[in-house]
Amino acid sequence: MIKSINDPRTFKNKALQWASSFDVFCYLDSNNFTDPYSKFDALIAVGVRDEIAARAGNAFDELEQFRKKNPGWMTGFFGYDLKNEVEQLTSSNNDQLKFPDLYFFVPQYLILVKGNEIEIIADYPHYAFDSIEQQILRTAGQMPALSIQSRFTKTEYINAVNKIKEHISRGDIYVTNFCQEFFAVNVTINPLAIFLKLNEISPNPFSVFFKWKDNYIICASPERFLAKRNNKLISQPIKGTAKRGKNAEEDELIKQELRNHTKELQENVMIVDLVRNDLTKSAKQGTVKTEELFGIYSFKHVHQMISTVVCELEDGISSIEAIKNSFPMGSMTGAPKVSAMQLMEQYERIRRGVYSGAIGYFSQDDDFDFNVVIRTLLYNKKEEYLSFHAGSAITYHADAEKEFEECLLKAQAILEVLGSLQIS
Repeated sequence: MIKSINDPRTFKNKALQWASSFDVFCYLDSNNFTDPYSKFDALIAVGVRDEIAARAGNAFDELEQFRKKNPGWMTGFFGYDLKNEVEQLTSSNNDQLKFPDLYFFVPQYLILVKGNEIEIIADYPHYAFDSIEQQILRTAGQMPALSIQSRFTKTEYINAVNKIKEHISRGDIYVTNFCQEFFAVNVTINPLAIFLKLNEISPNPFSVFFKWKDNYIICASPERFLAKRNNKLISQPIKGTAKRGKNAEEDELIKQELRNHTKELQENVMIVDLVRNDLTKSAKQGTVKTEELFGIYSFKHVHQMISTVVCELEDGISSIEAIKNSFPMGSMTGAPKVSAMQLMEQYERIRRGVYSGAIGYFSQDDDFDFNVVIRTLLYNKKEEYLSFHAGSAITYHADAEKEFEECLLKAQAILEVLGSLQIS
């Protein structure tokens, strides 16, 4: 069923409110960013027709079989700890959130928003449309400010970065993504209200609101991990971050500084090389190329340096194999990839879980699109545990104090949403 609507924003908010009454739903929003690879402005997948939840071990193979059984639309996520299935790695850090390592579902209702047009794919599309239209939007009450804690004090973080730099000096690794967790305990929040506020404060092209039973993913990601369009694979790693200026003139100066910053260029090109290498595992020989290097893109809180790497998919390699061949994404690991992941398991103090993983969809034509799970709140309602991570790339030239400030800059929008101006 296809219908025209007058106000896409109101429709999306009503659809989210309706979806929130289900145990499982996934909402993907591009926030109207123009992108040559996008298929829609927003996707809303609601209710479960079929589902798969798996732990690292044989999760990709299980998903392959599930996909053969369900070749239409499906949405879901890959957790970071699937690294233990892709490589000979382990995760010994604590897991407070208790999400599966992989979860996908075939929705009862799939809603695509494209401009002022919506398409509903379901057995009873008119029921879904009428249910959404009848929603009366509720206003969220004032949420008390949360007490946010960090796994690291500033001094501990700086000491850890300097120890990581010693590994770089010894040649163990060249670059790594070192992440720290911020968290709150005994917390009750309104996840829908938090998502709407975050999406307003920090509208990004790969934003997600995902509910899996009592677990919520509230995501304002600017980064694409991997997409497939026909036989073309597209990866767009982000490495290089700078704050927005107070005015247009200052903004332009900051962009120029980012464009010419040795450390930022160095980390971006190292990750581009890593992504090129990952794509080679799935590519027709000689087709891997960098479409754009060091592109500067502006978002509400930050400027980002984004590169685009593409290839043609080799015949006989499935979509899920292509994802596995590139997982986890280079921008969240480092180089060499396995050594960097091993090292971060030693220095980080909590399991990443869904953070540093990917959320997205497979479509009925076997295209797919997955983001990088960053700038993301994770919430376990049953455990009353709320968590978000921030990370930055550590290279030989990294300044530990500046890396700490970059983590806080990346966490700024989430802290603002939570009403927390400081971290204990």
